[in-house]
Amino acid sequence: MRVKEITAFLETIAPLSYQENYDNSGLLVGAPEQEVKGILVTLDCIEDIVEEAIRKECNLIVTHHPIIFSGLKRISSNNHIERTIIKAIKNDIAIYAIHTNLDNAKNGVNARIAERLGLVDCKVLTPKKDFLRQLAVYCPISESGKVRKALFNAGAGTIGNYDNCSFNSKGEGTFRANEKCNPHVGEIGEMHVEEEIRIEVVFPKNNESAIISAMKKAHPYQEVAYQIYILDNIYKNIGSGIVGELKLKKNAEDFIKDLKITMRTNCVRYTNLIKDEIKRVALCGGSGSFLLLAAKYAKADIFISADFKYHEFFNAEKDIIIADIGHYESEQFTKDLIYDLLIKKFPKFAIRLSKVNTNPINYL
Repeated sequence: MRVKEITAFLETIAPLSYQENYDNSGLLVGAPEQEVKGILVTLDCIEDIVEEAIRKECNLIVTHHPIIFSGLKRISSNNHIERTIIKAIKNDIAIYAIHTNLDNAKNGVNARIAERLGLVDCKVLTPKKDFLRQLAVYCPISESGKVRKALFNAGAGTIGNYDNCSFNSKGEGTFRANEKCNPHVGEIGEMHVEEEIRIEVVFPKNNESAIISAMKKAHPYQEVAYQIYILDNIYKNIGSGIVGELKLKKNAEDFIKDLKITMRTNCVRYTNLIKDEIKRVALCGGSGSFLLLAAKYAKADIFISADFKYHEFFNAEKDIIIADIGHYESEQFTKDLIYDLLIKKFPKFAIRLSKVNTNPINYL
């Protein structure tokens, strides 16, 4: 098993194109062709994690948080980042990060939190924009079914809970082939008129290369005429945070107490309980204060996240309850999610779940 086979699978769940602009997900240390003896799954990659990988004979670390966020100008053991990278390279250990792309994935980090809290009817809190594309391609009527099928099989034509979606309009196509051509229809040097169908489908941009390849393979023409448009439509399947509902309303104070237990946190910082009961819940693993307005707009009773600054708690006003459960605490179950995905795909491979607590914060 090579590194690139494992990372390719992970990227079917959370494509790198899902990550935020500031992020640095992907293969950070090591070579794609490297043979993998074992995988260690962790939330953070620090020196102790590399030591654990050495002990457990794992030469690929899959981490949620990237060890490298910004550019490195030198690697000289001056800080924990440089020391971690040096130790990994010396021991031929590859490091792969799956961060905000997994945060934004439909069944990613936030979905796992929602599952623990027992939420139902979950939706992405702030779906991504500028992620959908529209393809328009022209082909002979007789071949349109084959081309459509190829597009659908490659991942085009899904809108919400519907698939095989397309719009088709008939028209006349004209062309003239020169002596270098081998035309499917028409004669060299002569103007040809062909009854064609314009097939239009939407698709997420991360599937573009596979969709274009499938279209060209199925299309009968030597030169395929097509256009791709960038859509302003939001893509409801991916984005930041989740909003859902409890099956039954719960007393607000009891909800906070249960939240502390369910999320295994030593501390919940929360605003005034301006709601007597909790029904609609918004959440975001990690630093999610930027989503507070979206949580209000979604009419959530409470917004659960981490890393709220002192003055940001005032922004709850009397519209919503804020519950800050800690960054590590909100994402600690992410490594279980990654482990479950890998073990299901590679059940006979050596995959280990890290036993090291990487939380840098202690509570008294």
